[in-house]
Amino acid sequence: MAKRKERTPGKRTRAAEQGKAAPFLSIVIPLYNEEESLRELYEQIVTVTSGMGKSFEAIFVDDGSTDGSFGVLQELHKGDRRVKAIRLRRNFGKSAALAAGFQVTRGSYVITMDADLQDDPAEIPGLVEAMGDRYDLISGWKRKRQDPITKTIPSRFFNFVTARMTGIHIHDFNCGLKAYRSGVVKEVSVYGELHRYIPALAHWAGYRVGEKVVNHRPRKYGRTKFGISRFFRGFLDLLTILFTTRYIRRPLHLFGLWGIFSFLIGIAIDGYLSVEWFLGRTSLSNRPLFLLGFLFIIIGIQFVSFGLLGEMINRQQPHERTYSVRETLL
Repeated sequence: MAKRKERTPGKRTRAAEQGKAAPFLSIVIPLYNEEESLRELYEQIVTVTSGMGKSFEAIFVDDGSTDGSFGVLQELHKGDRRVKAIRLRRNFGKSAALAAGFQVTRGSYVITMDADLQDDPAEIPGLVEAMGDRYDLISGWKRKRQDPITKTIPSRFFNFVTARMTGIHIHDFNCGLKAYRSGVVKEVSVYGELHRYIPALAHWAGYRVGEKVVNHRPRKYGRTKFGISRFFRGFLDLLTILFTTRYIRRPLHLFGLWGIFSFLIGIAIDGYLSVEWFLGRTSLSNRPLFLLGFLFIIIGIQFVSFGLLGEMINRQQPHERTYSVRETLL
């Protein structure tokens, strides 16, 4: 008698999951020690999505919480299978939590929001509506922010500098409440502190980015998990994405530009002093400015050399795709 082949529960679960219709919304919520707010947030999401008449999945990503947050998520999952939970082994940071959530989204639209109840789920319909056919990403703007001045002033400075350096003219890169088309989150890579630069990364990939004013509520439970150090890390990551997205395939354009600039300054200084010496108006032996000119020339040559070395190394490496396809007709 032939043995009956057993099917593992894992395979049945995956097959059943694949057979389900994809939801309209995937709501990705990174969290760290937010035990008190999770049930209330879930209830608000259900109320809002019911009013929209749209299907949803809520993907909670527990970023190494040390309180009872994951226990609450287990209870919510048992009562409602639309609630999904991912638990990271330790606290990896918000970018890693978002990346983990983005990997499993199935909805046509993806919403990201924080779990501390300061982001208002009632804004979800407006964000999706604002996207329309014109945008691929809508970033929330907390125009009236309910935070202490120790957070609002550094945040305004950070957003001002980021907008100028990236060329993306939105007011609030730090807002966790955003709406995306599914293709954006599947293509944009998020790590380190890059979650706040998703609008810039999406824009440089060719996606259309917009902004909408959203309601920001006072914190109801606990205290903020972010300190002032996140802004310093954020500025370092800003330099990272500016280089890796704009100059990684053409390093000479970056180093060569500054190299030529430095070289020309040096030539101008030493050229002027040389003319003065030739006319007998000055002596070069007691002019430190002459040495400064030489220093600028040397720095300029070094920068150009760095750029050429970068180009040589770049040509030896296999090139990943550096473009994003919006539509195909095959």
